[in-house]
Amino acid sequence: MLNIQEISDRLEIQDLLVAYATAVDSRDFDALDQIIADDAHLDYTAFGGIAGNRAEVKEWIARSLAQLPAIQHLIANPDIRVDGDRATGRVMCLNSLALPVEDGDPSVALQGLWYLDEYVRTPQGWRISRRSHQRSWSQGLGDAAPLHGTGSPSD
Repeated sequence: MLNIQEISDRLEIQDLLVAYATAVDSRDFDALDQIIADDAHLDYTAFGGIAGNRAEVKEWIARSLAQLPAIQHLIANPDIRVDGDRATGRVMCLNSLALPVEDGDPSVALQGLWYLDEYVRTPQGWRISRRSHQRSWSQGLGDAAPLHGTGSPSD
């Protein structure tokens, strides 16, 4: 049976995951400073992106998403394992990308992936300390990936 602290930790980490998706989807990249640890390592290479620290990845995400009319993350099935002040997570993500077109409604590409995360408790709360993607599938990207030449528009 989970104790109150374990329940609280899991809920706080789930809130962190929602905050990440909301920040990226709303293009509030400065909010990532409150979500991702200062010394985090992020690896987005599974879909042609970059690996780097928080500042590098923030800049890359902003540059890549600038080309897209909209993006939306749906996260589900969080498998979070807490061990004191550290935790791991495997979280399913459906990433919908509106691709630019010259006329009419944008076309939509989809990516199915899992976030493979490590989290750390800080004085300010839980933060993502490591993140990588495990690619499952993609549809509709075709020649559009990578859009920016330095990685796909996915994060």
